[in-house]
Amino acid sequence: MGSEPPGRRPRGLRGLRKPAKKRPAGPPPAEVTEDSATAEPPAETTSSVINAVLYRDGRRVSTHDTLAEAFRQQRATSGTLAWIGLHRPSRDELLTLASEFDLHPLAVEDALEAHQRPKLERYGGTLFVVLRAARYLDDPEEVDFGELHVFVGRDFVITVRHGGAPDLTAVRRRMENTPELLKRGPEAVLYAILDAVVDGYEPVVAGVQNDIDEIETEVFGGDPRVSRRIYELSREVVEFQRATRPLNGMLESLTAGFEKYAIDEELRRYLRDVADHVLHTTDRVDGFRQALHDILAVNATLVNQQQNAEMRALAEAGFEQNEEIKKISSWAAILFAPTLVGTIYGMNFDSMPELHWVLGYPFAIVLMAIVCTSLYLIFKRRGWL
Repeated sequence: MGSEPPGRRPRGLRGLRKPAKKRPAGPPPAEVTEDSATAEPPAETTSSVINAVLYRDGRRVSTHDTLAEAFRQQRATSGTLAWIGLHRPSRDELLTLASEFDLHPLAVEDALEAHQRPKLERYGGTLFVVLRAARYLDDPEEVDFGELHVFVGRDFVITVRHGGAPDLTAVRRRMENTPELLKRGPEAVLYAILDAVVDGYEPVVAGVQNDIDEIETEVFGGDPRVSRRIYELSREVVEFQRATRPLNGMLESLTAGFEKYAIDEELRRYLRDVADHVLHTTDRVDGFRQALHDILAVNATLVNQQQNAEMRALAEAGFEQNEEIKKISSWAAILFAPTLVGTIYGMNFDSMPELHWVLGYPFAIVLMAIVCTSLYLIFKRRGWL
C-alpha cells in the first residue's frame, strides 16, 4: 500500500487541481470506457479487460489491450501504478492476475462469484473490498444493484465489476484530471471509488423518496394495485439496507488501517466525509423502511374499512330485499284466501254443500272478507306490511 492518500475533488480538493497538460502529437490513447453503466462487453470479445492503464506521478504512461502487455510494461517501468478494470472476468484471467500480483486465493474466489456481501478484508499487503453499487432506473421506477470487487496493493488497483453499476469511467476521468490526487497512490483510487459509490446512492434515495410519495397518494386514492407496489418497494429498500449498512463498519476499519499504516491526515478527513454521507444514507434508508411499514398498516386499515363498508352495504341491501319479500308474501297470502274459496265454488259439480243455498253467495263473500282482513291484521302486527 502507498503512503499518500486520495482526495475528493468536488468536496475540497479543487485547490489541488491543475490545468490538464496537452497530449503530445500522434494518435490519442484509447478511449476510457471502463465499467460502462449501460453496456455489456460484446459477445465476440474473449477478454473481459475493459481498461489496463499504467500511471506514474499521477500521469497516464500507457494503455494496454491485454493483461500481458500491462504486466510487461509495469515490470519494465519503475514507480508505476497499474489500474486494471475487468467486467465479469474468467477464472483464467483472475488466476493470471493472482499470480502476477500475489492475490489471496480466497479473495480471488470471491471475486469470481457475485452476490457477495459488502466487506473489507486484508490479505497481507493487499486490501480486498466488496461494494454494492446502486442506480435508480426512471422508466421501470426500480433500483438496479451492481457489485464491485476491488483489489488494492502497493502498486496496483484491480476492479472487478458484476452488473451495470457503478460507472467507473467518471472516477478514472476525475483522477486523471487531478494528477496531484492520483499520484498519492492506490489508496487515492480506492477512496475515489468509495466516494463514487456512495455519491451514487443519492439519486437512488431521491428516487425511492419520490416512489414513497406516490404510494401515499395511491393509498388514499384507493388504488387496488398499491399493495403490490408497497411490497416490491419494500424489497428494494431491504436490498438497499444490505448494501449500505456494512459500509459504516468498513469505513471505520479502513480509517483504522490508514492510521496504522501512516496514511496522511488529509485522506482520513476525506474518508470521514464519506463516512458521514454513508451514515446519512443509512438513516434515510432506515426511515424509508419504517415509512413503508406505516404505509402498509394504513393501507390495510383502509382496505378493511372499505371491505366493512361493502359488507354493510350488502347487508342493508339484503335487509331491504327481505322487507320487500315479506310484503310480497303477505299480499300473496291475503289474495290467496278469496282465490281459494272462489276456485272451489267455481267448480262444475251439482252435489256441493250450500251450492243451492240462498245465503251461500253472501256467506262466501263475508268469509273471504273475514279471512283477508284477519291475514292483513296479522301481517301488519308483525311488521310485514
